[in-house]
Amino acid sequence: MKLRLAATIGAMAALALSASAAFAQETLKWAHVYETSEPFHTESVWAGEEIAKRTNGRYKIEVYPASQLGKEADINQGLTLGTVDIIISGSSFAAKELPRMGVTYYPFTFRDADHLIAYTKSDKYKELAAAYEEKTGHHITATSYYGTRQTTSNRPIAKCADMAGLKMRVPDVPAYLAMPRACGANTAPIAFAEVYLALQNGTVEAQENPLTTIEAKKFFEVQKNIVLTGHIVDHLNTIISQTRWSSLSDEDKAIFTEVLQEAAKRTTDKIVAREKELVQVFKDRGLTVTEVDKEDFKKNVAEKVTFEEFGYEKADWDAIQAIN
Repeated sequence: MKLRLAATIGAMAALALSASAAFAQETLKWAHVYETSEPFHTESVWAGEEIAKRTNGRYKIEVYPASQLGKEADINQGLTLGTVDIIISGSSFAAKELPRMGVTYYPFTFRDADHLIAYTKSDKYKELAAAYEEKTGHHITATSYYGTRQTTSNRPIAKCADMAGLKMRVPDVPAYLAMPRACGANTAPIAFAEVYLALQNGTVEAQENPLTTIEAKKFFEVQKNIVLTGHIVDHLNTIISQTRWSSLSDEDKAIFTEVLQEAAKRTTDKIVAREKELVQVFKDRGLTVTEVDKEDFKKNVAEKVTFEEFGYEKADWDAIQAIN
């Protein structure tokens, strides 16, 4: 009888412990706008699983890809509304809260991916991230390389003037618009999910994105020319909401930071490797891949687009330029 009672009590204790552990688990929502095939998603899933492991299951992270929880502007707003805990988003959206951050999207700021990564380890990066957190409360935990933005078009382009009158889809973000408008293109802010159809039916005849995005979104199917303008070395921030970040213990903050930075590096490495392959891939698909007179593009941007009109500070740009 005593053995049976002890067994019953033991079973009840195990159930109570299990229920307590389950009750203690917190579910976090992580949102982004990228496809499930892209590293931005696969490495987010990896990070979620890794955080669960390193916190002994105290956190369960559900990753919502491909704008399932809204467009990029929506998920940025969701950080404040409390509808998301973690997002991946460009500094161009962070710049809506802190205009200075947008200087990293000014055309030809970064020389290449290595320059961008060096920036993410610099005092200037820490300064801008801290200023963003002071303004919004949200914490930039990591930054990954998104890719160098190139142009696709149904019209050959070799120099800036060749873009005059070109109907071009560009995100409705000042820094993205700078180069096309400096070169005389007619820009249209079509939603990301609708770009393929817009190119296919002739609503626009050009767009700009990194080679990896051109591949993932299959823009090469409805465009004839890959034009290596290389006008913006793009990046994405992993941001944790103020509410979630402030709720974490110092130990958990360290775990989240370490894992999210690992995920950002894994993403960067994959993007860099794939970009190196894609020029030949597109040539093999029958597209024309064109090197442009980049100095001509830089000159036009410098003459026609000022830092001040966007709310950027040239001192920030100069500091980034000086990073080796």
